[in-house]
Amino acid sequence: MKFRTLAIHAVTLAAAVSAAMVHAQAGVGATATPAYVSGGVGDADAERLKSQERDYDLKLVFTLNEGNYVASVGVSLRDAKGNQVIDTVSDGPIFMAKLPAGEYTVAATYEGRTVTRKIGVPTRGLRTEHLRWQGNPATDFAVPRQMSQ
Repeated sequence: MKFRTLAIHAVTLAAAVSAAMVHAQAGVGATATPAYVSGGVGDADAERLKSQERDYDLKLVFTLNEGNYVASVGVSLRDAKGNQVIDTVSDGPIFMAKLPAGEYTVAATYEGRTVTRKIGVPTRGLRTEHLRWQGNPATDFAVPRQMSQ
């Protein structure tokens, strides 16, 4: 009986540690930072994020004007009062956050260039914003468009 009780406690502890690790990986800090996730490099990761969209209310997509996706984008979100809500670097071209409904200012920085935009987060549903930067012809290669025949 003692072994069974000990096993139950061990499983409970493992589950609690696992939940804490998932919570931390989602970008949730001890200072009540809203939950967020980023990524989308490769088809499998993009599909993983697509399957999580229902859990978030803001989605940011980062690309060059030419269509290339970009990663390592600095993301800063401030609420209507100017309070910093999120300040992080996106792991890929897709960034999603769960925020209280309201007005926010997004500042996204890629290679030293910042795009700033005011956005409204809805009470229900997912708000998607595309943030774009001009490509650098010396280092960025435009994605060729398919021509219809």
